[in-house]
Amino acid sequence: MAEAKERLFSEFPPVSAQEWTDKITADLKGASFEKKLVWQTGEGFDVNPFYCAEDIEGMATTASLPGEFPYVRGTEICNSWLVRQDIDVTDCKLANEKAKSLVAKRGVTSLGFHLKEDKVSAENIILLLDGICPENTELNFKTCNCKAVELIGILADYFRTINADASKCKGSVAYDPFKKPLVKGVALDGEWVSEAVAVAKAGEALPKYRVLAVNACYLNDAGSYITQELGYALAWGNDLLSKLSETGIPVEKAAKKIKFNFGITSNYFMEIAKFRAARWLWAEIVKAYNPPCDCPDGCCGDDCCKDFCTCACKMKAHARTSAWNMTIFDAYVNMLRTQTEAMSAAIAGVDSITVLPYDDAFKTPDEFSERIARNQQLLLKEECHIDKVADPAAGSYYIEMLTQSLADAAWKLFLDVEEKGGFAAVADKGEVQCAVNASNTARRKMVATRRLSLLGTNQYPNFTEKAGGTIASSDCDCDCDCGCDCGCDCDCACGCDCGSDCDCNCDCNCDCETGTVKRLDFSRGASDFETLRLATEKSGKTPKVFMLTVGNLAMRLARSQFSSNFFACAGYEIIDNLGFETVEEGIKAARDKKADIIVLCSSDDEYVTFAPEAYRLIGGKELLVIAGAPACMDDLKATGIEYFIHVRSNVLETLQMFNQKLIHEQV
Repeated sequence: MAEAKERLFSEFPPVSAQEWTDKITADLKGASFEKKLVWQTGEGFDVNPFYCAEDIEGMATTASLPGEFPYVRGTEICNSWLVRQDIDVTDCKLANEKAKSLVAKRGVTSLGFHLKEDKVSAENIILLLDGICPENTELNFKTCNCKAVELIGILADYFRTINADASKCKGSVAYDPFKKPLVKGVALDGEWVSEAVAVAKAGEALPKYRVLAVNACYLNDAGSYITQELGYALAWGNDLLSKLSETGIPVEKAAKKIKFNFGITSNYFMEIAKFRAARWLWAEIVKAYNPPCDCPDGCCGDDCCKDFCTCACKMKAHARTSAWNMTIFDAYVNMLRTQTEAMSAAIAGVDSITVLPYDDAFKTPDEFSERIARNQQLLLKEECHIDKVADPAAGSYYIEMLTQSLADAAWKLFLDVEEKGGFAAVADKGEVQCAVNASNTARRKMVATRRLSLLGTNQYPNFTEKAGGTIASSDCDCDCDCGCDCGCDCDCACGCDCGSDCDCNCDCNCDCETGTVKRLDFSRGASDFETLRLATEKSGKTPKVFMLTVGNLAMRLARSQFSSNFFACAGYEIIDNLGFETVEEGIKAARDKKADIIVLCSSDDEYVTFAPEAYRLIGGKELLVIAGAPACMDDLKATGIEYFIHVRSNVLETLQMFNQKLIHEQV
């Protein structure tokens, strides 16, 4: 049978990339191949419409296996990632009950505890971890930087007390000095290196705990492009390695104390490639230090650490779905976004995943939304069986080329940062923040013009939805001196330089910072549209938009649907119609409905007659909008018609203008 198949395939000669290109070019009938089909990404490289075997011929990474250096295909031979859920600890007993339930009954294999500074004590840790086996469940902790060393010591003592084998206890304590310049706008002081050294040395008591955090998820949540997140994350990790090695901590020890926390965007295939490239490049960075093996006998296999410590080259990567993509309106769509995001990370072979609950953007997640978020991962494991295959994307021409292209672009950024003195230097100058904020601005402009779709926000919004009542209001409970009303859930009261070590990621301009460094802008992709629509809600006046459909049946229906979705993005009331015999009849019906805006929906040819007639009959009492960009647009403008909406319109700016006219001028 196999031979028959071989003979069958031999009847089909191979087709070269040039032959495919020639055929496609012929089918384009004169249109430019590059302009029509080549995808110009924001990641710093172009993506072709197809790839073939010759594109990946000779690519070194395609010859490696899962668990083999340079770990493109994963750091292990399996793909059993950990399902993680985080808990904000306000009451240790209640948090413990929740944690035990998550582990025993809900399929969670990794817990994250967010502890405020005043919760870090031996008594509280005993209460928090009672009944939870640290050998079977990964335990991750996030607290104020100034409490990291103390917390590590408390954990080590607790594990000894309960006779737990420290070599089997896995988890992390997220010490992160770069949160100050990135999130808070506070310049680094000269003590951060000595603090990081103290944390790393304290972490020696917990061999499998990663205590130095590379929180690239900050960059992701701030709207960075994937190459920025990856390139800066590598520079961030390398700065920790180099600074610690300069103080005498061996690289092979320092590397095993670093944990990378990435975000996951909805750029599905690109995210798969990102994690593959991240493991590869990090392995090469650590290898460049030529770290000798310090692994216990027999832990690495026969020859894997023969020339250098390959175990130190393994990246420990946690992935969390992106906050940038989350929306307040049509919030259930967030489940679709986070599902594809989690799937891309799972296929890519990360170590653990957190799925943000669908309501995370506008309130404290409830039991239902947390359950759905957990089940999204369990579905990938138990029903899709993605955990049964290591690196299923391997060999795909497209994924392999994306991996190579992302690696090249990220490496270029990494080298640029190194030439400028390393990550700490560029973050302290605000260069990282400015670059990422520029990307955020560019991506939000794409949302504004619908070049990037956020379903339910700038495309196909729910016409009747009101979201103002769903947004939870919360006062900042931090003990900083900012006096802000940012709704952040700060974990401070620690007396740090900035007065706070909060985790709010807010854009409240509270000046806990001294204003010395530009900080990241955490405006989400949907933020501008949400501000617009909430303004409509709060005004108490909902403008009415009447579709005056007349003339060509196909064109009037298509343009009516387009216009309805266009104006619904601002929360306006849409009045659609099947069609009118005359323009006069349509205007009369619009006035019966007390419309504020009348949208003329017809064909380009018919606008020559219909548009001037509608403008004359309306007489300035309502706003007339023409759906489309007809060839006669300049002539229509000459008659006094001002407003046209079409696929090239900036939806956000156009709706902001109408809001100003219909709401703010009348309130």
